[in-house]
Amino acid sequence: MIALFCFLLFLTQTLASSTPTLTFSPKILNKSGDTVLIKWYNVPSPSKLDWLGIYSPPDSHEQNFIGYKFLSTSPSWAQGWGSISLPLTNLRSNYTFRIFRWTESEINPKKHDHDHNPIPGTAHFLAQSEQLGFALGRGPEQVHLAYTDEESEMRVMFVAGDGEKRYVRYGEREKEMSDVAVARVERYEVDHLCHAPANRSEGWRDPGWIFDAVMKGLKKGVRYYYQVGSDSKGWSETYSFVSRNEDSNETIAFLFGDMGTATPYTTFVRTQDESISTMKWILRDIKALGDKPAFVSHIGDISYARGYSWLWDHFFTQIEPVASRVAYHVCIGNHEYDWPSQPWKPDWSQWIYGTDGGGECGVPYSLKFHMPGNSSEPTGSHAPATRNLYYSMNVGVVHFVYFSTETNFLKGSNQYNFIKHDLASVDRKKTPFVVVQGHRPMYTTSNEVRDTLMREKMLEHLEPLFVKYNVSIALWGHVHRYERFCPLNNFTCGSMGLNGEEGQAFPVHIVIGMAGQDWQPIWEPRADHPDDPVFPQPYRSLYRGGEFGYTRLVATKEKLTFSYVGNHDGEVHDTFEILASGQVLNGDGDSSDGGIGSTEAKSQVVDSTFSWYVKVASVLVLGTFVGYVLGFVSHSRKVAASGRNWTPVKSDDT
Repeated sequence: MIALFCFLLFLTQTLASSTPTLTFSPKILNKSGDTVLIKWYNVPSPSKLDWLGIYSPPDSHEQNFIGYKFLSTSPSWAQGWGSISLPLTNLRSNYTFRIFRWTESEINPKKHDHDHNPIPGTAHFLAQSEQLGFALGRGPEQVHLAYTDEESEMRVMFVAGDGEKRYVRYGEREKEMSDVAVARVERYEVDHLCHAPANRSEGWRDPGWIFDAVMKGLKKGVRYYYQVGSDSKGWSETYSFVSRNEDSNETIAFLFGDMGTATPYTTFVRTQDESISTMKWILRDIKALGDKPAFVSHIGDISYARGYSWLWDHFFTQIEPVASRVAYHVCIGNHEYDWPSQPWKPDWSQWIYGTDGGGECGVPYSLKFHMPGNSSEPTGSHAPATRNLYYSMNVGVVHFVYFSTETNFLKGSNQYNFIKHDLASVDRKKTPFVVVQGHRPMYTTSNEVRDTLMREKMLEHLEPLFVKYNVSIALWGHVHRYERFCPLNNFTCGSMGLNGEEGQAFPVHIVIGMAGQDWQPIWEPRADHPDDPVFPQPYRSLYRGGEFGYTRLVATKEKLTFSYVGNHDGEVHDTFEILASGQVLNGDGDSSDGGIGSTEAKSQVVDSTFSWYVKVASVLVLGTFVGYVLGFVSHSRKVAASGRNWTPVKSDDT
């Protein structure tokens, strides 16, 4: 009763004041993802366009907020008071909050966000809060794993607010992590970035210090426990992973492209709410595996930060529950690198490479990940070279190859020579399956015209290598759909051996760019009716789907099973098999509605050990993960007030 009386007294005194008041609690957050409750009182003559700005660091210019929420999202806004809950990411500097008055007459149509909604104006400041910070001594964050070139190693990377020495300690028992490795540290500066918004005040934030340590001497297929940090600065929580085992007769991977991240507020670019579901279902699958090793493959368009630094922090916070358990592998996409000043820009690519990278020019991507191999190319400035461009690795019975569609792949280039030599060197007795991955697709039936010349060059220079060396699967992103093709060579389907005839071991091309980005291209129309809404599904395209999701690969030395999982139910919506001989089984496909949004295929779903684990795990409560990301999605974050909605407008930005 005393507490209630004090609160009512405080509320009465606050409402009686003539000055708008902005408060929050708690004053200190423990870790990224923790929630702050922001309250305001005594806003005079409330407007539906009054808004809350989120600022970090606190001394940011008024126009350099990292995000905003309209006060009208609170039910009591019209009475001049209300509250908003926000989960926040640790940006290694404090936060502050400000509220502003904004009216219809002040809307500037020339200042708009990625979805063409007007950016709120800051002319009429109402109130500012105190500073909110994060607790010290809790250790680094943004932990993520990756394989190295050595089977007996696992790399771990993480971020901290200073460059003081950090370590990884690890062992087979959680209470006996006696092995220790020193972490190497790097960072990039604002002048390493090539253009706005990445190198201007609206996009740049201190990226922190990026640490990179390698756990060595690992036994094959064994669970290890680890922590990162130091005694003086604090240690992270304890994580665990199952080490790599190239002798294993089973390979498990989760693969997708174009995922991005979600934010609990509106910001300058569209973020990807569906990415939360993708991570949720993959985490379910990983937990179901128990002590079986697996890894993630994210083939380009990683965070969609596009020059806004804090979106990288959101991304790594969001993937940490997965990436701290299994190796998280990537290849570069247009939204990590592209800018007109990039070094490789031949005449034929004039209309392909644009400003998709937001002025980052590959720098955050190159330092925040460390993939196997040592591929790099000059960035075109005094910045560090662009890394993680092309590499390969054996994981159990599958040889995986990653390459860059943003880097020269024509005959005679360093990348072409790498791909050719790598494919020629594969020991098919040890790894009977070969999976090649790049961002922009060689085959697609979407109406994607900008990359036409790119596809022609890949067909000319790369497809002959894929066919000659019997690549099993070629995976692509960029187009935000799922599409699976027949075994292909020069637009011609090879025999799948379905009716007793001999199968032809051509690569199966699959577009898997449906993990989060919500811009959806239309399918290619009929050539004789280009303006009619008729999108026939060519014979070579066996399955097309527009649902968000990811794919699973499960392989033994005898058979590889590939499945497409939809995010709305976590169930398999398409599947096919490839035998070690190269023959493709039960993957004829079906598109009951002409290929748009197909939800079923005639494919036989293989009831493997892995799928049994997943069925059992699907009934488990994902409390830990849901708690970690709860609040990172706000369905009303694009809703303004003044009696109308701010509706996302789709663009051609893939």
